[in-house]
Amino acid sequence: MSHDDPTVTDPTLYKVIFENARVRVLEYRDHPGDRTHPHRHPDSVMVTLSAFRRRVTAGERQVDVDLAAGEARWVGAQEHIGENIGYSASHSIFIELKEPDPNPTPNAGTPLGPSAHG
Repeated sequence: MSHDDPTVTDPTLYKVIFENARVRVLEYRDHPGDRTHPHRHPDSVMVTLSAFRRRVTAGERQVDVDLAAGEARWVGAQEHIGENIGYSASHSIFIELKEPDPNPTPNAGTPLGPSAHG
């Protein structure tokens, strides 16, 4: 595990619930006002178990995201800080891919935060 692994930077918010050679599955829970430390995600699929509003920040880039419960979103590999800016707790699952993208796109700007397509 690296120092920017979310289970290291924020062990009270992220926990590993499954892992094998191809994927790692994290559970994430927080409360309004909670903010993560800078951390890195590999290419992942995020599944929301609750509706929530959060702000995702990377350097000078920032995006506010409103998600309903039961959504599946792509999170391209990125380093960021997340903050719960809503009025409800966040609960989600991250399915992290361990295998590299078989068709990487050079210099493609990865959208900050979760996106509807990968």
